[in-house]
Amino acid sequence: MTFSLVARCKDTGMFGVVISSSSPAVAARCSYARAGVGAVASQNVTDPTLGPLGLDLMDGGMTAVEAVAEIQRRGAFIDYRQVLIVDAKGGTAIHSGPNSLGIWSEARAENVASGGNLLANADVPKAIVDGFLAAKGHIGDRLIAAMRAGLAAGGEAGPVHSAGMKIVDKVSWPVADLRCDWTEDDPIEAIATAWDIYKPQLDAYIQRALDPRAAPSYGVPGDQ
Repeated sequence: MTFSLVARCKDTGMFGVVISSSSPAVAARCSYARAGVGAVASQNVTDPTLGPLGLDLMDGGMTAVEAVAEIQRRGAFIDYRQVLIVDAKGGTAIHSGPNSLGIWSEARAENVASGGNLLANADVPKAIVDGFLAAKGHIGDRLIAAMRAGLAAGGEAGPVHSAGMKIVDKVSWPVADLRCDWTEDDPIEAIATAWDIYKPQLDAYIQRALDPRAAPSYGVPGDQ
């Protein structure tokens, strides 16, 4: 039902998760990230407790590999779960239980890990990882490029209907948290469009939270 990636930008230390699924509102259940700590995608037959658990384990000093091993030890019905993790040093690890659905696969490299289930073919996660590593620019641009590469490689066996992208950086809240919870069209392109609009304003939204006195106006009605 899902293909995704978790990633770290080696230049900025930002973390991101991007995910898409045939199920509704996939990002609400499956994507987790914490500034300075890491990012987790918990998917397949989803257990939403595994995302915060993975982040807490890394926040306590575990690497991605150690956190996945602990999740395998603690997790209920872990044979049904698929969990992807990247840590603060760019280490990556993946758990894909044997009861993952349909064609499932995974791929990872330093700073990026991808996995999926009910895929059109087993090459999709590698295409996603390669797409992320080949892309340039802001981590958000690279996340979108990676998911487009995965879709071009086949994506899910059926149509995807929801997607989401979460990015964290320095502050305690996501600096971007964009979602398309259901569409009959292409949710990845819906997220890409939202990112094109949001990206130029991202820093201003952070500034407004930290010190609105220094924040610029965007000329919205009522604020000329």
